[in-house]
This record gives sequence, structure tokens and C-alpha cells, in this order.
Amino acid sequence: MVLVREEAGAPGAPLAELKEYLRITGEREDGLLHALLLGATGLCEQFTGQWLMIGGARETVRADGSWQRLAARPVVAVLGVEAVGPDGVGEALPVDRYAVDIDAAGDGWVRAAPLGGRRVLAVRYRAGLAAEPEGLPDPIRQGIVRLAAEHFAA
Repeated sequence: MVLVREEAGAPGAPLAELKEYLRITGEREDGLLHALLLGATGLCEQFTGQWLMIGGARETVRADGSWQRLAARPVVAVLGVEAVGPDGVGEALPVDRYAVDIDAAGDGWVRAAPLGGRRVLAVRYRAGLAAEPEGLPDPIRQGIVRLAAEHFAA
């Protein structure tokens, strides 16, 4: 249904790493380089189908009693589930009114039956591979640096 990233995405590589790769010592280009790192991180996320940096998400899914897969992955934690009425107002569900699962692939799943005409669930969760760029696999982080550098040179 609708997925909202609650926090601005963080770059998948440190600015210092990109500057070292480009042999840039000054700070004049820092804003541009940071933006290029964000762009390269976003392209990598689109290619891999995974959020790189752990961040919060809010997603709406159907409340029809069937399992609904969450869009962002890998899911690291489901923080809460609300039943949303036609007026858009949410009501927190007690834990015994819904079920969640995170499978081995990092896909998050949620299910709940409709509650008094509320046929939409709002799920708050956290997803991503790493809390810090250094926690990403080296090939991914290096690929982000090289892509950002390529865009800088273009």
C-alpha cells in the first residue's frame, strides 16, 4: 500500500572515504560529495532491493487476516501496529490482536483481522543492513564510493 521512510537515508559510505578516493583535501566540495554519496546509496538500494542503512519506516497494509509482506527489507524489528479507520485515525493494537514474523531472508510479515470496520494496518518498523557505513560489506561500500566518484567526474 504506502511506505514512508521516517528518516532521511544516510550515505552508505563515509565522506572521508570518498574524498580520499578522489584525492580531495579541502572542504569546498563536501556538500556536493555528500549529495553524490546519498544518490549512489539510493541507486544501490534500488538495485539490491534492500535498505542499506537501518532506518525507521511506517507502512500501511491490508487488515484482511492474511499475511502481508512489508516492502522495506531487511526488517530488523517491528515496533508497533495500529488499526487505521476510514478517517485516518490509528488505534494501537494490543500484541494479541496481530501477528508478525521476520523470515530468514529479512522479509517482514504482519497479519490482523479487520477490527470494527478498520481494514488498514499501519506498521512501524526498522529495516536496513547496517547502523553505520562501516557495518556494510566492503564491496557494497566501495561500490558506493566508486559510483559517487564517477558521478563527480562526469
